[in-house]
Amino acid sequence: MRQAAGSEQQTIVSSENSSDDAQRVWDVVVVGAGPAGASAAYAAAVAGRSVLLLEKAELPRYKTCGGGIIGPTRDALPPGFELPFQDRVHAVTFSLDGRFTRTRRSKQMLFGLINRPEFDQQLVEHAQKAGAELRTGVTVSRVEQHGSAVPDRRTVAVVLQDGETVLARAVVGADGSASRIGAHVGVKLDQVDLGLEAEIPVPETVAEDWKGRVLIDWGPLPGSYGWVFPKGDTLTVGVISARGEGAATKRYLEDFIARLGLAGFEPSISSGHLTRCRADDSPLSRGRVLVCGDAAGLLEPWTREGISFALRSGRLAGEWAVRIAEAHDAVDTRRQALNYAFAIKAGLGVEMSVGKSMLTIFQRRPGMFHAALTGFRPAWKAFAGITRGSTSLGELVRSHPMAGRALTALDR
Repeated sequence: MRQAAGSEQQTIVSSENSSDDAQRVWDVVVVGAGPAGASAAYAAAVAGRSVLLLEKAELPRYKTCGGGIIGPTRDALPPGFELPFQDRVHAVTFSLDGRFTRTRRSKQMLFGLINRPEFDQQLVEHAQKAGAELRTGVTVSRVEQHGSAVPDRRTVAVVLQDGETVLARAVVGADGSASRIGAHVGVKLDQVDLGLEAEIPVPETVAEDWKGRVLIDWGPLPGSYGWVFPKGDTLTVGVISARGEGAATKRYLEDFIARLGLAGFEPSISSGHLTRCRADDSPLSRGRVLVCGDAAGLLEPWTREGISFALRSGRLAGEWAVRIAEAHDAVDTRRQALNYAFAIKAGLGVEMSVGKSMLTIFQRRPGMFHAALTGFRPAWKAFAGITRGSTSLGELVRSHPMAGRALTALDR
């Protein structure tokens, strides 16, 4: 049961006084205020628990991300969340390293495009409205589950860079792909990719040509692809490829931008980011500490789509962190942590498994993927269904046995 307000173990004080915060035991502390962390904080706060959300940056802040919002992302948002769409996509142009270009169109919206600073800020605000408290400009050095900083076995110490210690019954690590909480848990990675991106302001005439349409280019490097996402008077242009091909990935982006006729426009932001995908046997918890989103290596391996994985895993982490906060011994804590891992693997894990098979095939035969999406109607319908959220990679394989057998055969 949750400790009553005013009890010795959980003295309620003002969170604005950081020295008093060190004496308080929060039910749940979430590290990282991106989509995964905000979702976890919201889920735990809605359950009526005391929640502290820690973020090292000041919000809003820029994140390297295409900003595509597909169906599973929309379905995982808090009730009443108004998406800050910059554009709504009804057409996709596909190309194979700049060749064999073809555009497919849909009467229904395929997906929407957002800017991450506004999107992330709104998610955090929803968590705050649910009762979570936010502290920004705070860097977490480590977490401790044993030692002098930990008063009892039901408590985790979150040690900040300035030496302050925050205490919690459960901790959720959502601190990105270079997660310190992930290192504590022992997250193991199976795939690391480098994404490079440029935000390019363009004249109204150029922006109008891209309105409602995105470009996906299957790239020259194994498993690589590029994208153009229109957001009003700015085009988000990026490429992604396996880490270790940094110079070649940079050349791909430069060639891609030049080929599109955009080399004459100065980017307002140029950035890079590593995406990391978990190994199948990677842990999702350690004691009273859970990880979710990028910190857990949860993303779709083929497209490297991570926002929907962050929101869904964050919600589950928040819900199970509440159960762990209520656990009175190590056995119950372990049981709840295993239930969290099962929930992740039963849903997101299935999608990741299919995505890995898709990536393997795509690396070997990108031309086949291009031909299927541009010339084979069932493949286009499947793509549209996934982006809209009416189906998923896992559901496609489960509901169409022939698709599963074809994936297995092609993978071999």
